[in-house]
Amino acid sequence: MKTLLGALLLSAAFVATPARAASDVVTIYSADGLHDGKGSWFETEFNAFTKATGVKVQYIEGGSGGVVERVAKEKSNPQADVLVTLPPFIQRAEAEGLLQKFTPEAASVIAGGDDNYQPLVNNYMNFIYNAATLTEAPKSYADLLDAKFKGKIQYSTPGQAGDGTAVMLQVIHSFGGRDAAFDYLKKLQDNNVGPSASTGKLTALVNKSELYVANGDLQMNLSQMSDNPNIRVFWPAGPNGERSAMPLPYYVALVAGAPDSDNGKKLIEFLLSKDAQASVSSLAIGEPVRKDVTPTDANYVKLHETMKGVTLWSPDWAQVLKDLPADVARWRQATGS
Repeated sequence: MKTLLGALLLSAAFVATPARAASDVVTIYSADGLHDGKGSWFETEFNAFTKATGVKVQYIEGGSGGVVERVAKEKSNPQADVLVTLPPFIQRAEAEGLLQKFTPEAASVIAGGDDNYQPLVNNYMNFIYNAATLTEAPKSYADLLDAKFKGKIQYSTPGQAGDGTAVMLQVIHSFGGRDAAFDYLKKLQDNNVGPSASTGKLTALVNKSELYVANGDLQMNLSQMSDNPNIRVFWPAGPNGERSAMPLPYYVALVAGAPDSDNGKKLIEFLLSKDAQASVSSLAIGEPVRKDVTPTDANYVKLHETMKGVTLWSPDWAQVLKDLPADVARWRQATGS
């Protein structure tokens, strides 16, 4: 199934162009978030992987839907070995035969994977606001309709960005159904700046007060706070008064027809190893996926403190994938995007 993404974004969405595979190079296409800032989790683990194996990591970054779209376009001549992306795009990649079966050793201590992919870092959707401009976080979705937010709200595009798709799904959940949700998103459009291919790029705009509110995900936004001191995370309440959030894990998979599948497997094993997972919270401010890893660092504590009072819920990603074309079409109709 094709997403409702134009191919126009693909060449611009990535930070590099992959070279042909070599025995000492492994290529990873990844959604943004885990390589943010100096000393990021990806940077640290890639360096450690190269030191341990002699294999260099070529890192190509894009939006959650964009990296899958690129793998799809390269299906007849694959360039990537490893894919990291968010749901429902990892499920789309599996459905389109873009992944090859691989069960890493850590699979027995990880929940939520299957024969083709495994969770890599646990994560959750959220919103961010500028704390230098707003004295407190907006308390509800209704608050975001206030005229003071005119031209000061932006969220990434559903069907194109994983975090943006999560916004659409979260609003449907919070409002108890599609009719009320899309009616709300139509009203919100009066304050919305417009589509954004990337969620990560919105953080700096909020930090500079060009935006007051944007969407994001908890791991990415907490890790961005050192460079963007004005941002804070929040979860607005729905009409029933509940603040809720959905898990939005990063998933990792081996690409079908990978030019260097052996090194791809090695990299996946390395990133899911106990040592690598033990540093997920301290370096990425995310949650490790291994059941046998329980961090005690300050970032892990901060992550859980931040989510106090937030109810977690999990969508049926297989159903989300089936419904996505119709939902995105309805979102476009409601918002005029």
